[in-house]
Amino acid sequence: MHKGTVAAALLAAVLLVPASTRPAAAAGGAPGGNDESATLLRVFLRDGTSVVSYGEPAQVGDRVVFSMPTATTPNPPLHLVNLPLDKVDWVRTDRYAAAARRAHYLATRAELDYTELSNRLAQTLTDVASMSDSTQRLATVEKARAALTEWPEAHYNYRQSEVRQMLGMLDEAIADLRAASGRGRFDISLSAFTEPPPPPTGEPLLPPPTLMESIQQVLSTARAVDNSIERAALLSAALVAIDRDKDGLPSDWATATRAAIQQTLAAERSVDASYRGLTTSTLAVADRRARVADVRGVERLLSRVQLRDRELGTQRPEAVASLVAALESKLDAARRLRLARDRWELRLPVLVEYGTAIRAPMALFMQLKPALENIKSLAGSSPASLRLLQDGATRLTGLLQAISPPDELSAAHALMSSAAQLAANAVSVRREAVMANDMDRAWNASSAAAGALMLGTRARTEILQLLRPPRLQ
Repeated sequence: MHKGTVAAALLAAVLLVPASTRPAAAAGGAPGGNDESATLLRVFLRDGTSVVSYGEPAQVGDRVVFSMPTATTPNPPLHLVNLPLDKVDWVRTDRYAAAARRAHYLATRAELDYTELSNRLAQTLTDVASMSDSTQRLATVEKARAALTEWPEAHYNYRQSEVRQMLGMLDEAIADLRAASGRGRFDISLSAFTEPPPPPTGEPLLPPPTLMESIQQVLSTARAVDNSIERAALLSAALVAIDRDKDGLPSDWATATRAAIQQTLAAERSVDASYRGLTTSTLAVADRRARVADVRGVERLLSRVQLRDRELGTQRPEAVASLVAALESKLDAARRLRLARDRWELRLPVLVEYGTAIRAPMALFMQLKPALENIKSLAGSSPASLRLLQDGATRLTGLLQAISPPDELSAAHALMSSAAQLAANAVSVRREAVMANDMDRAWNASSAAAGALMLGTRARTEILQLLRPPRLQ
């Protein structure tokens, strides 16, 4: 038998590891020592304490989000926690997660993966022994070596000494196969083996918390969060845990802790009430001041909110931020209204002149409305009423054409002119419908009258609104 074939057969025998020889998982590898507790990681706070995270914590921008169990049962209730990043020692948290993942892997999957690797490699080399093409045999073994080289780093360097031995034997096999194929060049990468980095150390794994420690961690998290609603929810969860599991807790500790939580919750509710009162009263005053374009008055409210927040201990930054945003919106509205009113006052002489001129056309339109309503509803129109309506529409058109509206009123003035034209059209079509006894024409007249009424009413409303001082919408 060829020397390369002998080496391959020997290596296959060495690598084949029966599943029955698999060692038992090391105790204490993952927090809690079983698959369920393997998901228990830790989030380390800046004060040196840590809280349990059920699964991987995530860093999202300047926040850290994780699920914290609020009980020590196998399937505990979870509370989603959202902490500011500056409250978390993320380097230590990340280091602990890496150590926990490694320990969990070594205790559960490592030997299975190694056995799979060994069997797969043995099968590959057995297949090589049956190949007749030397180039194909060499390429297959080199591919197997490349996969074996990458395996330790991807598997927490498990069995790295055994893998090193495998690589050495593969190098022998490759050298023999190269010699057999007549290729004298030897690739230096075959004999090189990079020493893998040592396993992560320095962050010992912690056991799962006791019932009392679990409650204390909930309280630590409640102190760290910066949202009052979440803080109250965590405090309430701790209270529920004490009441639910009081038989498993020291009675003195449970009584004292329960009283302290209730006192803290009462203080939180009092603070909430103070900030709600500040928000309600401030927004009411701001609304009144914005409606009269009192810019300085709204600005003073912003300063007053900051002062009152400091008096309350700056305990609700989210409530103050929301209130300040609302006040800034009111301030912007007040400034816009102030600008509009300044312009209105500057344009007041022109507006007064137009208001005087448009008074008669608008009064005439109001006189034409009853006759237009009759045409619209097909309620009947006498010859006299049609003549009066025709004359009124003609006169209205002439009056409007004689007026030169200011820029801000040109659109509304154009609407009134369109209403006069539609009114004249409604009279003409109604007369034709009566003469021909044509119901379809009567409906056309009705549509024209409806359009005249709609445009005229809208134009009148807009004109009156623009002639008055601007108001906050």
